[in-house]
Amino acid sequence: MNQPMEETKVRKPIVLSMLGLITCVALVAMPFLAGPPSEETSNNMMRFLGRFHPVLLHLPIGMVTLAIMMEFGSMITRRVSTTTRTTLFFASASSVVAVLAGFLLFQGESDWAESETANRHLWGGIIFACVTILAFIVKAWSDAGASAVWFYRFLLLASGGVMAFASHDGASLTHGPDYLAKYAPPALKPLLGGKAVAVEEVAAEPLVYANVVAPMLEEKCWKCHNEEKTKGKLRMDTYELLVKGGKEGPALEPGKADESNIIIRCELPIDDDERMPPDEKPGLTPEQLTVIKWWINSGASNELKLSEANPPADVAPLIKVSTAVSQAAAPAEKAAAAAAIADLGAKREEVKKSLAEIQKAYPGALQFESQDSNGLTFTAVSMRGKFADADFEKIGPVISSLVAVDLSASAITDAALVPLANAKDLRSLRLSETKVTDIGMDHVAKLLTLESLNIYGTGVTDAGLQKLAALPKLKRLYVWQSKVTPAGIEELRKKLPGCVVEAGLQ
Repeated sequence: MNQPMEETKVRKPIVLSMLGLITCVALVAMPFLAGPPSEETSNNMMRFLGRFHPVLLHLPIGMVTLAIMMEFGSMITRRVSTTTRTTLFFASASSVVAVLAGFLLFQGESDWAESETANRHLWGGIIFACVTILAFIVKAWSDAGASAVWFYRFLLLASGGVMAFASHDGASLTHGPDYLAKYAPPALKPLLGGKAVAVEEVAAEPLVYANVVAPMLEEKCWKCHNEEKTKGKLRMDTYELLVKGGKEGPALEPGKADESNIIIRCELPIDDDERMPPDEKPGLTPEQLTVIKWWINSGASNELKLSEANPPADVAPLIKVSTAVSQAAAPAEKAAAAAAIADLGAKREEVKKSLAEIQKAYPGALQFESQDSNGLTFTAVSMRGKFADADFEKIGPVISSLVAVDLSASAITDAALVPLANAKDLRSLRLSETKVTDIGMDHVAKLLTLESLNIYGTGVTDAGLQKLAALPKLKRLYVWQSKVTPAGIEELRKKLPGCVVEAGLQ
């Protein structure tokens, strides 16, 4: 009666073993056969599938962790559990899928070809999958009667160790090399990959670059522009490399902030593919950009002392706020920074009070630009044709705080643009597919801080277009399917050589 059970017990997992070993060989050979990542060998479908890697990787991590816990339980109770084999099977299968997705992601990022961390993470993932597969194979043979339980347990623990190592590199790629070490005790920092950075080696007297500019760049830019991850071949983690620039040339032009690539990229509209950082990541705030622009226009020196900088009145409070992050700041400067922060907080609270009633009428339409800004963004996209001039008048109490307005496809006319004259900090305005005409451009021309304007599908003609020459900071203008002509566009380009006019197919 026990014979069938005995046969089942000693059944050898030959087929599974062969498939597992073939899979391991294929995974190891994959990077050699595919070659280094490049834009020429990848396509959008590969990038799309690769972006599932951060989702898929959690399954094998959880499965292997569960298998280790189950095995410890078996050792304590001295009972051999075959359930662990099933867990390891799914851990092996999911690890292969996660590695394949990660490989596609790697191939789609040409900047990772020379990244030691990215390459180490790739091979860490491959080794993790292979060791997990081997642990499953040995476990299957052990359950079939082979004396290999200790070798299996060694492989299982090795899988967990490689998993931890590879996971740390993955976190460094996505969150920055010092993500884990940043707040670690000093004794642990070297073990976690932490290291002293330039901004920590500041002079006793605060410097504009080391104490003000570098901390802002570290917070918002270094994650993608460091020694391990170099987007666009640009590193920003040292002053020398920042000045050197990347594949598009120098990142900054001393004395010419508006011609510096770092400023141009940061000030592009949020939906522009060339904008940095991408819209899913927090960028430099308007206040931070103001400080960096002033520093660049002052010569972009890394030796300029804060006490000798003589910033203008509108920049000085912002510099003190930034200097608050420096350990070398004097007590008086820290007090001034605290006062400036308190002032910003008070203004934000005032805006919040005005927002309360407006948001009841237009929920979700008004939002703060960021946690560090008093600026508001407004969009009428969800209301479209139901939003008219009278509706726009209702947001009058907060118009002065607007930095971006989207009235696309709404029912507004030229009359709605009259109150916008109070929006002294407005940088982005979208009027596409509205009834706005040349008359409205008279009001738009008064928005001297405007950097991006969209008049797609409006009634604006060449006459209205030329009025926009009065906008000194305009960098991006969209005129598709309006009533402007190629001749009118060319004339405006001569008046505003620094403005990119997107005309589409006229």
